[in-house]
Amino acid sequence: MIAFAGNSVLCRLALAEGSIDAASFTSLRLLSGTLVLVLILKLSSAKNSFRGQGSWLSAAALFCYATAFSFAYNSLQTGTGALILFGAVQLTMIGAALLSGERLWLSESTGAVLAFAGLIYLVSPGIAAPPVTGALLMAGSGIAWGIYCLRGRRVKAPLAETSGNFLLCLPLVALLSLFSRQQWHLSLPGVGLAILSGGIASGIGYVVWYAALRGMTATTAAIIQLIVPALAALGGVIFLSEEISLRFIISTTAILGGVGLAVAGHKFFGRIGG
Repeated sequence: MIAFAGNSVLCRLALAEGSIDAASFTSLRLLSGTLVLVLILKLSSAKNSFRGQGSWLSAAALFCYATAFSFAYNSLQTGTGALILFGAVQLTMIGAALLSGERLWLSESTGAVLAFAGLIYLVSPGIAAPPVTGALLMAGSGIAWGIYCLRGRRVKAPLAETSGNFLLCLPLVALLSLFSRQQWHLSLPGVGLAILSGGIASGIGYVVWYAALRGMTATTAAIIQLIVPALAALGGVIFLSEEISLRFIISTTAILGGVGLAVAGHKFFGRIGG
């Protein structure tokens, strides 16, 4: 979750300062993530299991998430974007879980409500009617990330699978760069932020997330990601000199409490209707 929040902070820093355009940020993010993952794979014992790993569907979902994410933050405020993104992720993953017959623990439904209420409380001061294009892009990004996470629950080799997905993204990255070449705007700080986002926060972070997904239900995986906006807000305090308010403390407590209830509460409570 720290890595996911890091992506938001790095993207905001890059685009808000005009250090790089959204397409170049996305391309460099995915390219650097691929290079770091391939290097790690070559140095690990998993290199022999790499052949055939990754899938075009997962790669397409990853590419759509990253691209829409960057372009959406050209017009959306941070809080509004986070609410749309993780609201879409939660709806996608919990909806898929219910359609597949997964039953909710009472603690999961209660925790989801508590965490989502805390999230809304956290971002509510900045919520306004968002630009339609930005809102649709961020919703699409959330749906794509939800699909990527759902597919990750079936992965047996997280490092090899994530590396394969990033590699399969490269043809799409090339197309994005080709069609956006007239809008290219690069600076050393922007390039550096994109590489950090791709190599560390995305590449390594996604391997850890794929490994963790194997031990979660789709519902729990959806709910736990609601921690990210709170962590991103903390990143804003540290890196953007934003103040810590009482609202931030209350909302973060609600989010973390809701996630904790959703993840561990089923040990003490039963399922809904069962």
